[in-house]
Amino acid sequence: MKILAIDSSGLTATAAVYADGVILADFCINNKKTHSQVLLPMVSQVLAESGILPKELDAVAVGEGPGSFTGLRIGAATVKGLCLSIKKPVIPVSSLALIAYNLMPCDMLISPIMDARRNQVYTAAYRFNDSELNTIHAPVAIGIDEWLDSFCGEEKVMFAGDGVPVFKNVICEKMGNRAYFAPPHLNLQNAASAAVYAAKLYEEGKYVDAAEFRPVYLRMSQAERERLERNRDGK
Repeated sequence: MKILAIDSSGLTATAAVYADGVILADFCINNKKTHSQVLLPMVSQVLAESGILPKELDAVAVGEGPGSFTGLRIGAATVKGLCLSIKKPVIPVSSLALIAYNLMPCDMLISPIMDARRNQVYTAAYRFNDSELNTIHAPVAIGIDEWLDSFCGEEKVMFAGDGVPVFKNVICEKMGNRAYFAPPHLNLQNAASAAVYAAKLYEEGKYVDAAEFRPVYLRMSQAERERLERNRDGK
């Protein structure tokens, strides 16, 4: 099985090639360059370094969202264009699940959080059962206070994602010593984790035709909200 995985839903642009249980090439950039500048060259480089031609791939995995609207569109356009040209399927993977998968075999509840602006986060809750990642709470866009209030009792929670630096003080204030934080090398989406996770999904038949793939946004973009408000005010 040969899989190319990419993600551009968050701060990082990342690509990796997986073949029969081995990560052959892995590339990640988090230096504030725009994903449109780096993603295609990155894909070309990991394929070249792995010695695999695009037509030899079985599928291409992509972080489907939620996340940056622009980043998701760049990733979707890249994957759809490639998969349509080589006639291979797309394996959509939740961008939040990608973060959680970095942390296997963490035995805590895992809460990836991505900064969604307006004091909100894109988040979900996951737990590992051996090597299986189970979704405890489906991805949602929610206020950080409301999300933290949903954790009750004495349960420990592992937080990861680009929302951690933004909301770490709030998390610590509300949760105290029940809050744990992923180290920097496991904190953001990584295509190597995406590729391994996608291989499991591919074996389970969880892939789609490239023409059918759509990113998961969870909420309207700022431009869409402003247009809706203008239309409402004009009535």
